[in-house]
Amino acid sequence: MPKFKFGKEAGIFLLLVVLCVVVTVMNPRFLSPINVQNTARLIGMFGILSLGLAVVIVTGGIDLSVGSLVALLGALLSIGLVDKHMSPVVVVVGVLLVGAGLGLVHGLLVTRAKLQPFIVTLCGLLIYRGAARFVAEDQSKGFGDSAGFMWLHDLAVGNFLGVPWPFVIFAVFAVALGVLLHKSVYGRYLYAIGRNPEAARYSGVNVKRVETLAYVVAGGFTAVAAILFAFYTNSISPSSHGNFYELYAIAAAVLGGFSLRGGEGSVVGVVLGAILLQILQNLVNLLGIPSSLNFAVMGAVILLGVLADNLVLRRKQA
Repeated sequence: MPKFKFGKEAGIFLLLVVLCVVVTVMNPRFLSPINVQNTARLIGMFGILSLGLAVVIVTGGIDLSVGSLVALLGALLSIGLVDKHMSPVVVVVGVLLVGAGLGLVHGLLVTRAKLQPFIVTLCGLLIYRGAARFVAEDQSKGFGDSAGFMWLHDLAVGNFLGVPWPFVIFAVFAVALGVLLHKSVYGRYLYAIGRNPEAARYSGVNVKRVETLAYVVAGGFTAVAAILFAFYTNSISPSSHGNFYELYAIAAAVLGGFSLRGGEGSVVGVVLGAILLQILQNLVNLLGIPSSLNFAVMGAVILLGVLADNLVLRRKQA
């Protein structure tokens, strides 16, 4: 069974604490209730994406279609609720099934058609973005005053005992995924596949089924996040909604210790990675740093995470 790498996680936690102290000293508004709630809400939504992507990354795969899928599912959600006046429960279940179903398609293309995950999900990125623009007729979609489905709106912008609902959902998903990855047979299979798929196959693991299910889980998590993002923004522009969200998810997972080679990482790490990443984004905003540098920060985070991963690997091999 994979064990938590306490040293790496402790390092991330220490960096997080130091960063919070520095930002607070430079701008006391960092700890204001409004800023803390807004940051926690974003941590929750992006954290859910990161958890789903981590399940794929641990197998040695990748999913570049996350942002475009968020846009497509958001558009379908608005069309079903506002344009078609369908039952909110039916629409939500439908969106979740579409997300998981497209994840299943990814998994089958990777495991059965033997295509590279990078190529499969890169095509998905383009296809889903085009599909979102098509179904929305290239027009922005929204939910108005959310009459008839206010409970969905509250899940995105409301609080539970002062804690934003997205963060609560993120915490529940993190606990559930932690049990799945670190306490179940399926989790051991995922790590085994990431380390050496051939060895896992010879050990009796149904590699194709386990890996396919990982993409289904990622698709389902993306669908949940897509619903929250849609109501949080209350405006889905099919050409830009969800742009680069996959980079946030990848960066959080890599920063949290999930190796892009597969077979490494823990849920605690990706949770800390998601929190740290949003704190960095909040720092950019509070310190008046041009927002155009957001993506530069993201690229630097991914680069540093990969460099750290390579350094750890070299020390193991030495």
